[in-house]
Amino acid sequence: MKLFAFGLGYCACYYIARSGSAFESIAGTVRGPAKAGELASEKIETFLFGPEHEDAAIAEKVAAADVILVSVPPGVSVDPVLARFGHRIASLRRPQTIVYLSTIGVYGDRRGEWVDESMTPAPSTERSLVRLQAEKSWAAIGKEHDKRVFILRLAGIYGPGRNTLLNLKAGTARRIVKRGQVFNRIHVEDIRRVIDAVIAHKGPGDVYNVSDDAPAPPQDVITYAAMLMGIEPPPEQDVETADLTPMARSFYAENKRASNRKLKDTFGIRLTYTTYRVGLEALWEAGEGRG
Repeated sequence: MKLFAFGLGYCACYYIARSGSAFESIAGTVRGPAKAGELASEKIETFLFGPEHEDAAIAEKVAAADVILVSVPPGVSVDPVLARFGHRIASLRRPQTIVYLSTIGVYGDRRGEWVDESMTPAPSTERSLVRLQAEKSWAAIGKEHDKRVFILRLAGIYGPGRNTLLNLKAGTARRIVKRGQVFNRIHVEDIRRVIDAVIAHKGPGDVYNVSDDAPAPPQDVITYAAMLMGIEPPPEQDVETADLTPMARSFYAENKRASNRKLKDTFGIRLTYTTYRVGLEALWEAGEGRG
């Protein structure tokens, strides 16, 4: 199999580092030469792809790929991958599996209620609305007889190099409190395992929530991480009076619990990190946040 990844970011690079041996060749896009330099030793063929530049060789690599992993987020009004490659991918007459990394943000605010894939998304922000439109366009490509499109709606991503332990160590963690607020999270290792599962799956593409088993208040995650580190957590701040960016404030405007039952029932997956507690404990034992 050949893999092409649109967007060699955190999830894609983690996936390739641990599952890349399953592919005979791996290529992907970066936004600038600095990132390409970082990946030069990883045996990943990189191509520049951004608002101002598109490497001419991308089309050929996409056409040769058996698996296309898409983690580039949509722009202000359009998905750049779809805008520049969607028609080409749809018109390719060869079997391809497309894995699109989306977000549970497309469900919008559900006032703390459970959401699953049978529910109609109701985005409450402009970026989630654009994300939902991208999902629909990728799903339409999946209706071609030789294309399988799996849309993975990810919860809040954490893992090595990207977690609350490191934020506490750096002094950037903030314990923002909003009564009744909960979020789901998902460890990047479990995202990797899900991507492997959908690629190996013999059935058609579909939409799946990729989330842990324990939606929880965000302040609880910080408190637990501080306990593991043996330090005092930062003081609580009420969301109404906290100094937050518009992006951060919109994050607290949505409240839901994302079910992962369909994922488990379809693929028989048991998450490695079922809760944020299990995930943080493993990261702490691995040395994250120490020193």
